[in-house]
Amino acid sequence: MTQHYIAPRRFEMPAHRAVAWLARHGLSLFGAAELSVPGRTSGAPRHVPVNPLRLDGGRYLVSARGNAQWVRNLRAAGGGQLRKGRGTRPFTAVELLEGEEKAAVLRAYLGRWGWEVGAFFDGVTATSPDAELTRIAPMHPVFLITATDA
Repeated sequence: MTQHYIAPRRFEMPAHRAVAWLARHGLSLFGAAELSVPGRTSGAPRHVPVNPLRLDGGRYLVSARGNAQWVRNLRAAGGGQLRKGRGTRPFTAVELLEGEEKAAVLRAYLGRWGWEVGAFFDGVTATSPDAELTRIAPMHPVFLITATDA
């Protein structure tokens, strides 16, 4: 598990809050949703905008910035909720460690949102060789999420 993390700059925070607010009110920008996960110490819900990725029948969350607080909270909780408008979907999460599946998810994520998050991937793009995706994979946690009924 890597300690790599790129903190948001102060001027980025209003944009994050705006994207989360829009998702919460049903106006999803490019597929964004609001992730809600219990804080690992307080248990209080923590909210952050994310870009859930659908790929080959699965749904994934990727942390472009690395080992962020939401990643640590999700690891501890084992699940959370995604919200778009009135629709809230609880899920369980399993972190992908290394391997071809993680590289494929990162490639697809960069193909879909590289214009937005590409700066956090050390020059790697959706068209980069597999070796480059494997190199950056430890810096970007990826979770397979599965919807639950509760």
